[in-house]
Amino acid sequence: MPKLAAFPKAFMQELCKTGTMKVSEWIDLASKLDIEGLEWYAGFIEMQDVNNWQKFKDEVAEKGKQIPMLCCSPDFTHPDLAFRQKEVEKQKNWIRMCQILGGKYCRVLSGQRRPELSIEEGIQYAVDCIEECLPLAFDCGITLIIENHYKDDFWEFPEFAQKMDVFCELVGRINHPNFGVNYDPSNTFLAGEDPLELLYRVSHRVVTMHASDRYLIEGTIEDLRKEEGGSLGYAKRLRHGEIGKGLNDYDAIFSELKRVGFDGWISIEDGVEGMEQLERSVTFLKNKMAIHWPKN
Repeated sequence: MPKLAAFPKAFMQELCKTGTMKVSEWIDLASKLDIEGLEWYAGFIEMQDVNNWQKFKDEVAEKGKQIPMLCCSPDFTHPDLAFRQKEVEKQKNWIRMCQILGGKYCRVLSGQRRPELSIEEGIQYAVDCIEECLPLAFDCGITLIIENHYKDDFWEFPEFAQKMDVFCELVGRINHPNFGVNYDPSNTFLAGEDPLELLYRVSHRVVTMHASDRYLIEGTIEDLRKEEGGSLGYAKRLRHGEIGKGLNDYDAIFSELKRVGFDGWISIEDGVEGMEQLERSVTFLKNKMAIHWPKN
């Protein structure tokens, strides 16, 4: 049976930029949910203090939860080698952070889709950087998970490996026991592609999942395409929605994951309209999981 975690999608600005929410406040809120874990983000302001790493692990443990996953956003596709090397060092630090937090899964990304970058250049840059991080991940007992991502909250350009063919090519070039996929079905819609097609192509590499349902509050995916580069964060027309009320077919998704023996962590990206919304998403997912992974 997979386990559920939650990610503070609704509070990223408060936790990472303005400091108007403390991490302990998020721990208190999330611990009331019927979940087993809290997914962490490396960019929380308070994580800049190394002394807080063990402190927060202990706080979460006192609530009867754990921190299974650390969400990081390395930018490995910058054309400057010195820049990429700094990103590798950041990722290595996040691997150490993940270990101290008690996590087993640490996210990596390809990087930003800069207009001047060719597909082959971007893939090779990302592969080289990820492979440079894998020996440390192995030593720390951490699995690096690459997500079919849309765009980090604080990036200017969308994910380099956003498109399915690019993502699958990148994943296919790295064969290591401490490397796998964090599958996010909603992000595939934003690439104008079918999330089930992507899942069928990479399901044997999926070790964790983001449960999400996104929607456009106005316009079309094509309108979104025109807005997604050149400004920080997400386009304003894009919203995270309640799980089970969007376009994703969770029965089909869970059927395929069950078929390949998936029993990892599913982290919920939701709650932008409040904790009650997040609670409904938890209920939806637990009901679906009980159907596809029955206890007997």
